[in-house]
Amino acid sequence: MDPVNSKYSQDAKRKARPMIGRNSPLERRSIRSRIDGALPLTGGSNKTTQTLGRLKKTAINSMATVGTLSRKDERAIRLILAKTQDYMDSPEFHKRGAMKRIYKEHPEIGQPDVSWYQPLMDDGLASKSAKSPKKGSSVILTAPQERVLFLKFNFARFSICEIQTALNGRLPDLETKRELLKWNTIATQYREQIAETNLALVLAMAKRSRMTDVDFADLVGEGNMALMRSVDKFDCERGFKFSTYACRAILKAFSRHGMKMSRYRQRFPTEFDPAFEKSDHLETTRATHTQECAEEVKHIVLNNDADLSDVELAVIGHRFGLSDDKAQEIRRTLTLEQVGQIIGVTKERVRQIQNKALAKIRTTLEEVTPSETPAISPN
Repeated sequence: MDPVNSKYSQDAKRKARPMIGRNSPLERRSIRSRIDGALPLTGGSNKTTQTLGRLKKTAINSMATVGTLSRKDERAIRLILAKTQDYMDSPEFHKRGAMKRIYKEHPEIGQPDVSWYQPLMDDGLASKSAKSPKKGSSVILTAPQERVLFLKFNFARFSICEIQTALNGRLPDLETKRELLKWNTIATQYREQIAETNLALVLAMAKRSRMTDVDFADLVGEGNMALMRSVDKFDCERGFKFSTYACRAILKAFSRHGMKMSRYRQRFPTEFDPAFEKSDHLETTRATHTQECAEEVKHIVLNNDADLSDVELAVIGHRFGLSDDKAQEIRRTLTLEQVGQIIGVTKERVRQIQNKALAKIRTTLEEVTPSETPAISPN
């Protein structure tokens, strides 16, 4: 009889019995009765009796604690067995002692720091939002190091494929499930490490792209998916660097995304709607604040709230185009040398007078508090 089928027939019979809590007193008693039949403790020396007692206790504990996998692991097993595992083959996988040579003889490569990777932005400018990695945080791999990582990654997938071939559609036992989970965890870890090490490629290619009608966040998302596909399809045995293959794949993904968006806009054309435009509240607020500050400074100068002398008023008026005559409100700003020729001093002396006057204006502006500012009537 097939051991796998017999095992699952026993599991079906066990499920047909009334439900007993795991590691409950009733379950331990049933296990103890089965162990008593397998390990009799009658007869023999005291040493033999003690040894059999320890074996009995160990067997009871192992049978009570080692059972089926968790629901999360069972779900992962179903996903692994749902399709045949793909991998990039290498002659190293078919040599004797391949696992020891690949995982033990090569040193582990450090994990990169990806805390800098914040491609999404607040102000809509890709150049400001896409931060570059800090010095010392990124890991630059050499060609031999990349080959080691890809060999470890693909050997884990190769092992999963070998187990799937050996099962040939049959349900795996508990030991086989754990083997599948182990290799799947190893493959996932190395896949993420390779992708995180090359995250900067996505931002570099997104900055080079000239698709102004495509949102930068969409480009980054398409680039990330293309990067993961490149990790799965890259063959390290051909002797090329991974960046050579991945950059081309990322740019190709950008091109496909742009063509898809163009076809969508042609199929569903829409008119301009200001409601769907991005908000310019931040720029408007900054411009309004700057204008208000300039008006306040102009008010201080024209009313001479800073107690400026006549020479200082003349220098500030000529240098910044300020005048109390509304008809001549817009005046041409003059250089230090031109102002010096008007008032009869050198340009260095004009610069000193200007700095002194600006210091007085700054002091007066800082002394003005919101409580002292007169309220503006809504009418």
